[in-house]
Amino acid sequence: MVAPRMKLISGTAHRSLAENIADNLGTKLADVHVTAFPDGETFVKINENVRGADVYIIQPSCPPTNHNIMELLIMVDAARRASAGRINAVMPFFGYARQDRKDQPRVPITAKLIANLLTEAGVDRVITMDLHAPQIQGFFDIPVDHLYAKPALIGYLRDQGIGANGNLTVVSPDVGGVKMARAYADALGADLAIVAKHRISATKVEAMNIIGEVQDRDVLLVDDMTETAGTLCAAAEILKRNGARRIYAGVSHAVLGDLGRQRIKDSAIESVITTDSVPMACGEKVLNVGIGPLLAEAIRRINGGQSVTSLFEV
Repeated sequence: MVAPRMKLISGTAHRSLAENIADNLGTKLADVHVTAFPDGETFVKINENVRGADVYIIQPSCPPTNHNIMELLIMVDAARRASAGRINAVMPFFGYARQDRKDQPRVPITAKLIANLLTEAGVDRVITMDLHAPQIQGFFDIPVDHLYAKPALIGYLRDQGIGANGNLTVVSPDVGGVKMARAYADALGADLAIVAKHRISATKVEAMNIIGEVQDRDVLLVDDMTETAGTLCAAAEILKRNGARRIYAGVSHAVLGDLGRQRIKDSAIESVITTDSVPMACGEKVLNVGIGPLLAEAIRRINGGQSVTSLFEV
């Protein structure tokens, strides 16, 4: 069976990541014109033939979230009307993932709404990474390839010798992240601890106490995403007060604004090791690990009808 032609399309959300993916696949991004009219409306024109091709539209739904999602939907519509064979949305960061349930009266389940919008627009498959709530895969009636940043991040940690002395504790900054922290602890041969937290508001977190031993140990805080870094920095502060030595953080998605960058700079954290899933994953003490090779290999295998399971291995 011959794999269908592959066409990579980049939105404006993260052009450099799209170019890195194309380089790893030994190809170039398709010629697509994306612009905005004076009133803010988005206009997309695909300037080459995509008829019958496997189209991969690379667009994380990071800030400005609503703009990037709408741009993605318009690109999907353009590809569908150009008779593309299969349309794949490559969303390494999936916005609105925290709105996955009704936790108050009269509130939406926006993650499900986004899933519906993508499907109705004409997406045949979604490729994403480290969803805040993995059950969001079930919101889709189309295939979802859910990749993990863990192999890339752990590879970097091992290269830097973090945990090589056998004196490392992996810490979950909240109870909800224990499963992810356990996976990192097992891979690194480290102990596990938990910081029980109390959230005061959307931007302020009061960390409470620690379950586990961190005295005189190096610590790796693990989380799927951070925006204001309130959880991470509050956890780092209480870990330091309880005798932790060097404190690192491993985060899949660092959707950082000015507040988050300043908090990390002023915190007890030595470095935040994150992926380049979003362009705002930068700042003092913030170190990027590229996921272009991981996404490129996933696209290569999907295009060729192969399994992506081995990409989960560390």
